[in-house]
Amino acid sequence: MITKRIIPCLDVKDGRVVKGVNFKDLNDVSSPIELASYYSENGADELVFYDITASAEGRKLFTEILTETARTVFIPLTVGGGINTVEDFDRVLKCGADKVSVNSGAIRNPGLIDEAAKLYGDQCVVLSADIARVNGEFQVFSRGGRDNTGMEAIGWIKECVDRGAGEVVVNSIDTDGVKKGFDIEMLRAVCDAVNVPVIASGGAGSLQDFLDLFDQVPDIDAGLAASVFHFGEVSIAELKEKMAEHGIPARLV
Repeated sequence: MITKRIIPCLDVKDGRVVKGVNFKDLNDVSSPIELASYYSENGADELVFYDITASAEGRKLFTEILTETARTVFIPLTVGGGINTVEDFDRVLKCGADKVSVNSGAIRNPGLIDEAAKLYGDQCVVLSADIARVNGEFQVFSRGGRDNTGMEAIGWIKECVDRGAGEVVVNSIDTDGVKKGFDIEMLRAVCDAVNVPVIASGGAGSLQDFLDLFDQVPDIDAGLAASVFHFGEVSIAELKEKMAEHGIPARLV
């Protein structure tokens, strides 16, 4: 069986890793370079690096910090934030990224996914979808969860996969930072709709939340989290041991 991936997320603002609740009230955590090195050496399967204010501030991603971070890791690195053109894809790939995550840029120009997939391959293009419930419907948000696009989320994700996105990160705004578990209903809906790898993001508060995720959404490919790893509430090595004990395939540390 294909192993389930465990992915720490580095949300970077002004060159520092930060973490909030429901995409708000950001608090300083650490240096992205130091954290990336730690996770690379301690069992993470991949890393995600988001420059979380690049889109909202209308600027390009911080390439200097990204380059230094990429030099410290020996596992796949996905990078997002301020990705609006294929030139942005090219720039972050040259900084050391393995995959490029696009959200607001694809909402403004869905053809960006087609262009990037043709140039760099589907496996390089990751759709990051920030989703919240609005009047009982899953809707897509842009600019780091600040703006409701009014678009229905599942249809949007399907369109992007059809255009060439080779992986989808589902960020649940409703559960982000709340630490009450992943958004199982939302994740099932996405997994039922597409046939590419899906990564769950938002809501992890304990080791058990990961076990519940892989048990209740068997088609999910990976669990992504931030604060539970950053603050030592969940050890990746211990998590993977528990996964193995529960018959969940994992790359053991």
